[in-house]
Amino acid sequence: MNVTPIFETPYERAGIVTPGLPILPHGTERHPIPGGGSRALPIHKGDEISVLDFEGLQPGELVFFTPDGNSDPGRLGASSHGRPDGVISVLDNGSPSGAKVAAALDKAGFKLGDAQCIRVFSEGSKPGDMATFFAECDGLLIVAAPGAPMDPAQQTPLTDLILYIRRANPGHAKGGHVPPDPLADPLVDINIQPGNATSYEVKKGQFIQVLDVQGRECSDFQAFSLRSLDAGLEREIDPTTTRTLMGSLYPQPGIFSKYWNVDQEPLVEIVQDTCGRHDTFGLACTARYYEELGYPGHINCSDNMNKDLQQYGIRPRGGWPAINFFFNTLLDETNALGMDDPWSRPGDYVLLRALTDLICISSACPCDVDQANGWNPTDIQVRTYAETNSFSRSIGYRKSPEAPLEHTKETGFHNSFARHTRDFVEYNGYWLPNTFPSHGSVGEYWACREKAAIMDLSPLRKYEVTGPDAEELMQHCVTRNVKKLAVGQLTYTAICYEHGGMIDDGTLFRMGENAFRWIGGNDTSGLWIREQAEKLGLNAWVRNSTDQLHNVAIQGPLSRDILKEVLWTAPANPTVEELGMFRFTPARLGDFDGTAVVLGRAGYSGELGYEVFCHPKDAEEVFDAIWNVGKPMGMAPLGLAALDMIRIEAGLIFAGSEFDDQTDPFEAGIGFTVPLKSKNDDFIGRAALEERKAHPQRKLVGLELEGGLVASPGDCVRIGKAQVGEVTSAVKSPILGKNIALARVSVAHAEPGTEIEVGQLDGLQKRLKAKVVPYPHFDPTKERVKGNYG
Repeated sequence: MNVTPIFETPYERAGIVTPGLPILPHGTERHPIPGGGSRALPIHKGDEISVLDFEGLQPGELVFFTPDGNSDPGRLGASSHGRPDGVISVLDNGSPSGAKVAAALDKAGFKLGDAQCIRVFSEGSKPGDMATFFAECDGLLIVAAPGAPMDPAQQTPLTDLILYIRRANPGHAKGGHVPPDPLADPLVDINIQPGNATSYEVKKGQFIQVLDVQGRECSDFQAFSLRSLDAGLEREIDPTTTRTLMGSLYPQPGIFSKYWNVDQEPLVEIVQDTCGRHDTFGLACTARYYEELGYPGHINCSDNMNKDLQQYGIRPRGGWPAINFFFNTLLDETNALGMDDPWSRPGDYVLLRALTDLICISSACPCDVDQANGWNPTDIQVRTYAETNSFSRSIGYRKSPEAPLEHTKETGFHNSFARHTRDFVEYNGYWLPNTFPSHGSVGEYWACREKAAIMDLSPLRKYEVTGPDAEELMQHCVTRNVKKLAVGQLTYTAICYEHGGMIDDGTLFRMGENAFRWIGGNDTSGLWIREQAEKLGLNAWVRNSTDQLHNVAIQGPLSRDILKEVLWTAPANPTVEELGMFRFTPARLGDFDGTAVVLGRAGYSGELGYEVFCHPKDAEEVFDAIWNVGKPMGMAPLGLAALDMIRIEAGLIFAGSEFDDQTDPFEAGIGFTVPLKSKNDDFIGRAALEERKAHPQRKLVGLELEGGLVASPGDCVRIGKAQVGEVTSAVKSPILGKNIALARVSVAHAEPGTEIEVGQLDGLQKRLKAKVVPYPHFDPTKERVKGNYG
């Protein structure tokens, strides 16, 4: 039978490309199978089933049950490979996806122990390999991506498989998407078509999910205190009160998550938000808006809300203030309010929790005369859930515009740090501690400078690069000379685009002759390396290991003394005391049979320091072992706020501040990572970097400011009325007792001693006097990093 390959393409029309709206063939569903996880899905006769090994080297296992409970691979046109040990192991490993599959099997009464499986991608599979099957009858399909937890010294990450199902009899929903499965058993499940508004009652503690089914559709939401309505008062969400109390245009999951009424009573809080971009509190669309555009009589959300709310005796209004979920408005520098296409993708949602009994109303906006709904109004799904459910707080994260949604995760060390703080902030898809109240940011800072500190750096992105052509691939992708890197050595390097702009900075570990581990700040760099492997046709695999390799940094003058009491290394490997700068070694907690870790000598503090990598399942044990030794010696936990102070003093750069894709390594202050003379091989961006080095335009410099005000990132740097640069990072240095900053300025004004002014307000009306100084501001010779033993 001829099979049409399944692939996803960005939506495109008349020269406008929208990668955030990937298009699949009609009737095709996409279901990611997480590494170490599984999915159970109903299958119908005639359905085409395709399993894609997205990153390569990930085995898969399928089990198909017919309606009578028999397991028969032949009904998918395949042969049996025996007992489904892989699926069974996944269901037993405690993963959330395994629990869902186990529940589906229990509900159906099917026995997995008696089943027969189909195995795919067992040996040497390449990225993009696909296995396809056809269903001869209805049934229940289970797909698993099995494997053991990765040893931190090995390079065997569990990666995702993608299941595609091309339905023999697809539905015909407008836009092609059906609402995704509910988060739990819903109390209310309403589909609101464009041009409609629907009210519903929600009790205190219950959850409300507002879901954009097709993407790019805004939904106006309002909530009224039922207690106030019963007393004859209308007390709905008030935008001014909310913005004032929360300090932001709209609340987000975390500490500042609540919406308030004018009596400063919280009505709802945001628990999950997969979109993260919403309205700046304009009105729901009104009759007047359309009239002034020349569309009198156009249906609008405010009138729809008025009609539906009459049943509660709520007075009508010409325009309803509302939370306009998914509506993308913005304020520009002239204070003008504008709009653009919504940021929401198909299936994006906001999950709220009611803080009191409420009457709520939601709409599906009918606007089809501008980009408010991407010019194409579609449906909104509203679901409510019982207060007995437990939903973690999360923000939506995607590795790339076309990548599937991921929720904010807790690192393996989360519970350990949560013993010391409740102040967590979202960082690159994870919750990380921001401050520790028992110490305060300045106290955390001094612990790192004088004794030791432990911080969670698990969100750093890790990619395993393996295969016969791994060295050639990395030599082509990074600026450093990889050929000079010995096994057991790591190096700090940059990755650039062809025009010389930086993608990322990070560390490259040489794990073996043909094996590397890339650790960077974002997924873009790892995905870029994988893209180059495919583009060049190299025999190399690039697999994401971020979720199987979490790490803490132990930084400060006493870090070596602490870790030498905690870690054991084999005789063939260096001890903690012997480990040289920019080296790493496998190690174990306590003794030869202890929990496996990898110890690297590096850091982000300007102090003697190390990083300890482990599997997330071992993270609490690793933390406790280090903490039990370090706490009596004065070690403290360290959060992001204190880390920012430390790294600015040490002149260490940060993505989005000191560099972006318009900044080359020389302009970012890390020109030492580009050895143009000693690296003879070509690499991505070399020609552009040679030109940029020969004709520099900007340079990263240190600034020392007079007075007591700290500059802000983005403040302009001026000489007279002319802007000659901008501040990238700034802090009041505790150890220096000065206000300092990093800034990128014109090379004509980069000499130490140059007097400049940092502009605020409009850059001209308020000036902070400063001068250019050498950086790093603190320990410029790096003596503290070397420690007592070099």
